[in-house]
Amino acid sequence: MSEEKTVLVTGGAGFVGSHLCAALVKKGYRVISLDNYFTGLRDNHVEGVEYRAGETKDIETLVPETPDLVYHLGEYSRTEESFNDLSLVWEYNIVGTHAVLEYCRKRMAKVVYAGSSTKFADGGAGRDQSPYAWTKASNTDLVKNYGAWFSLPYAITYFYNVYGPRELSNKYGTVTAIFARMRAEGKPITVRKPGTQRRHFTHVEDIVEGLVLVGEKGQGDEYGLGSDESFTILEVAAMFGGPVEMIPDRPGNRIDTTVDYSKANKEFGWKAKHRLSEYIKGLSSSN
Repeated sequence: MSEEKTVLVTGGAGFVGSHLCAALVKKGYRVISLDNYFTGLRDNHVEGVEYRAGETKDIETLVPETPDLVYHLGEYSRTEESFNDLSLVWEYNIVGTHAVLEYCRKRMAKVVYAGSSTKFADGGAGRDQSPYAWTKASNTDLVKNYGAWFSLPYAITYFYNVYGPRELSNKYGTVTAIFARMRAEGKPITVRKPGTQRRHFTHVEDIVEGLVLVGEKGQGDEYGLGSDESFTILEVAAMFGGPVEMIPDRPGNRIDTTVDYSKANKEFGWKAKHRLSEYIKGLSSSN
């Protein structure tokens, strides 16, 4: 892609989105971010990016340009909290994503959709275990149908427990950031029972590298972007050291998942390079 091309990132002020924006600017693209700042932060703004504040359902008004590529990351993205935020999940993940797909269809702009690996959890049962998981899985079907119905160019990626700089540590945050905050505050790390839930943790730099490659070269479904090493939540807590307190389980807390990054590896040579243990050691040494 040439430097004249325009890329739109929904959720561009969020954790993953801000890192993606930085990588795209570095490659010479014109980058526009659309973010409602529900979990995105203005502190995450990247020099050279054009920021628009608002909802994805209003994308036509807020971004009248015709981008060549749209990365759709701007959805509700927490599994367990989604039971408490049903109206937000519907607004962001159903209404908003439909508006984004219509926007792309009218412009025939390629869309890269950030799907969720919850779709594959617990032998496929994970797609129905929470409002978040269901909407994300349903949206992957919708994206594929837009490709079949309207010849919309698309690619679908799946993230696996992303960690790294700019993680949130509140109730919408990531496991690693929440554990790091608890340890920094001198509190026991709380782990939801049974603690044997297994996850593949993937550094945001690896995710962004995969997203850029998929945006430039990918087509179709099944671009898993996840590390091949996995840990139980108790094992992650142990990496931080100190006391651990077990607390009751919550709905939507999947037990196991498998990662398949073979398509990204075969087509682009992508493979996660970072290791969670090294990242946590770095956090501990900086405190």
